Amino acid sequence: MATLFSKIAAGEIPSYKCAEDDKFYAFLDINPVVKGHTLVVPRKEIDYIFDMDDKDLADFEVFAKKVARAIRAAFPCKKVAEVVLGLEVNHAHIHLMPINSEADVDFHKHVKFSDEEMAAIADKIYTEFKKL
Repeated sequence: MATLFSKIAAGEIPSYKCAEDDKFYAFLDINPVVKGHTLVVPRKEIDYIFDMDDKDLADFEVFAKKVARAIRAAFPCKKVAEVVLGLEVNHAHIHLMPINSEADVDFHKHVKFSDEEMAAIADKIYTEFKKL
């Protein structure tokens, strides 16, 4: 059975697309911690990131690096945090968040944006991603 993230990457469930290629898909988290909070997922279903074979994991990180660069260009910040938790959805994924301090990575706090704002945020990241 396809995971929620597989359905999102396949376009079966709407998302705010930030980047994609044939192996990976990036989209805005619908419950963001900060503006620009993006999830990166492999199109291939795998539950646990460290069960990925070495080449796929390396490619995953390289793709996430490009997305992080796009996020940083779209939303200037000190760094883009990378967090791997993987308990809420049984599909490997990376959280990327623009941050100016470690306090910005607090999964107990969330920000809300309208659909129009979410679309604009995603478009800004996708535009920067296409430049890379």
